[in-house]
Amino acid sequence: MDLSRRDFTRLAAAGALSALSRPASASPPPRPAGGIRISLQLPAAYEDEDLVFARQMGVEYVSIPTKGGTFEVFAGHRKRVEAAGLKIANIGNSSVHNMSEVTLNLPGRDAKIEEYKQYLRDLGRAGIGYTTYAHMGNGIWSSERGTTRGGAPARTFEQDNAKGQWDGKVFEGPLSHGRRFTPDELWENWTHFIKQVAPVAEEAGVRIGVHPDDPPVPELAGVPRCIFGNFDGYLRALKIAGSPNVGVCLCCGTWMEGGKGMGKDVFEAVREFAKLGKLWKIHFRNVSAPVPNFVETFVDDGYTDMKKLMRTLVDVGFDGILIADHVPTMVGGRKTGWAYSIGYIKALYDMARDGR
Repeated sequence: MDLSRRDFTRLAAAGALSALSRPASASPPPRPAGGIRISLQLPAAYEDEDLVFARQMGVEYVSIPTKGGTFEVFAGHRKRVEAAGLKIANIGNSSVHNMSEVTLNLPGRDAKIEEYKQYLRDLGRAGIGYTTYAHMGNGIWSSERGTTRGGAPARTFEQDNAKGQWDGKVFEGPLSHGRRFTPDELWENWTHFIKQVAPVAEEAGVRIGVHPDDPPVPELAGVPRCIFGNFDGYLRALKIAGSPNVGVCLCCGTWMEGGKGMGKDVFEAVREFAKLGKLWKIHFRNVSAPVPNFVETFVDDGYTDMKKLMRTLVDVGFDGILIADHVPTMVGGRKTGWAYSIGYIKALYDMARDGR
């Protein structure tokens, strides 16, 4: 933990990063035993202090967002994180996440698919064995930022006035892309995408966990959310993929947003995806109510019993990544809310693991 950024740069220049490279044909890295891997989401421009913060909270893993990263970037993150006594659970890439070109078959689709394939190869080469992918055609939809307990700023959704956003793009109704798309089109586009990338994921040794549509409603601005907006859609999508390397990132908060429209509640979803061997990552967060209107609350302050949810995860033997997500902003700066959420999550896990 005493290494500076200059030290890392010097090590990289000396060829230390080459030790992190493994053949693209290698098998997926073994999933570590020992239960749930609680991970802290870092900011994109994280500092050494953020890594110290993770260590002080007692987490062993961190998740890192990037945009357009390469093998050299991913390997550099890994070297830096491991030097701080931590491990990387996931490296995201917003440039190949929620790709409207792919989801809606827009100009540039083939280039985006090739970009995603290279991302998988680079992850595998850097020894990062998991990534989360989202397949929304017009972004994550929200209303003006509101507040939750104690006046803490938090994301809100009101279906009558929400807008979509992703990677600097804004999507609005009545038709975000000038026309209404059909469910059949969306399914054809998913099939075209996943049949190309799943073999690359298998060759690279990278598991893809697919995130639910946020929010999971039947349609937003002419774009159906029929694939990852309900349980049956997930089953069909996983069957189409037909790959051991394509599974589920279960954002519990998003699943709660969908309410009865999901087909199964979040506890049932955990059990069913676990039975399939497809439950790979959990976003452990809570919301005030199902659609059409909700606020992202503190983890202990929504409509779902999070103690029961943690017990369910332990009961099914979940041993993947678990993160706090969409944390409301508390007094004291960014780290306050994350410390609160991670502390609460760790306490729930200790309780559930010990059978209390």
